[in-house]
Amino acid sequence: MVDNIKLLAAALLVVAGIAGFYLLSEMPTVVRVLAVLGGVLAAALMAGFTTPGRQFYAFSRESVTEARKVVWPTRRETMQMTGVVAVFVIVMALFLWAVDGTLLWLVKLIMGRGE
Repeated sequence: MVDNIKLLAAALLVVAGIAGFYLLSEMPTVVRVLAVLGGVLAAALMAGFTTPGRQFYAFSRESVTEARKVVWPTRRETMQMTGVVAVFVIVMALFLWAVDGTLLWLVKLIMGRGE
């Protein structure tokens, strides 16, 4: 129940930041944007003290750890795969162009408008 109240307060902080953007219409844009960012930052801090917020933070840390374990392809492998994809796209485009042209010719022939 306490977590729900904190999450509601966080949502209200975001709304307050957005409202501040419009209420401060006479102020410079930097001040208005800082009002929104302040509301979002305060909401993030408030949400961080809830159970779902702590779980999200732990999940984020684990995700970064897992991303560091990824073995990225070398430049040569990347260029080779890009070349394969480019050739495949060209071949497929030519094939579809040929099929489209053939079907167009057949439809014209069937409808009596063939040349």
